[in-house]
Amino acid sequence: MLKSFLSKIGIGGLEVDTVVDNQMLEEGEILNGTVYIDGGEADQIIDHITLEVLVRIHREDAMSDFEDVDRTITKHSIELIGDSKSKETRMIPFEIVPDDRWLINKDNEKLLLKTTVHIDNGVDAYDEDEIQYA
Repeated sequence: MLKSFLSKIGIGGLEVDTVVDNQMLEEGEILNGTVYIDGGEADQIIDHITLEVLVRIHREDAMSDFEDVDRTITKHSIELIGDSKSKETRMIPFEIVPDDRWLINKDNEKLLLKTTVHIDNGVDAYDEDEIQYA
């Protein structure tokens, strides 16, 4: 099966890529993927990585302003043991099981997978991309 690239986060010499098996899921399918951590040229201490499935709701208020509201519906935390060493690549598979909250109103809502890398010194980096579930 062809892997679908989803997000890439660069922090100094460290790169974290989230790759899912399929960005377009049918009801009943499971979101499978792998987080790749490439140590690059420098040692970084990752506290943990969070994968969140969000619903982004696009609303228009009475004053004709637009507002996007995010609502987390699923959260998956990946705890790492040890540092990400220079020149080392780690692969961490994940599996997220959808539920009824993944069925959204496609007219004004988007389903997103957000990857957040929590670095030990307090600088968090994230990236997100749309997934589809029908």
